[in-house]
Amino acid sequence: MIAAGTAGGTGFAKWLGLAASPTFAAMALLTSLGSDPMVLCSGAAGFPLGGMVLMYLLMSVFHAGPWLKVIADR
Repeated sequence: MIAAGTAGGTGFAKWLGLAASPTFAAMALLTSLGSDPMVLCSGAAGFPLGGMVLMYLLMSVFHAGPWLKVIADR
C-alpha cells in the first residue's frame, strides 16, 4: 500500500500528470481546426481563441506543473 502524501506520487500518477497538458493542447488544436460550428461556443464568434479552444488552452497551462517540475529537476 502506498502512503498518502508521498513526494511525487507513484510512477503511474507521474505519467498521468505529464499526459494532461499535451492532451489538452492537442484538444485545443483539433477543436480550432474543426469546421463544425457546434464545436465552438457561440459567445466568442469571430475570436479565433474563443470558446472551447480557449478553455482547452487554459487547461493545458493549468496542468503544466508536472512538466515545469521535470524541467526544474534537470
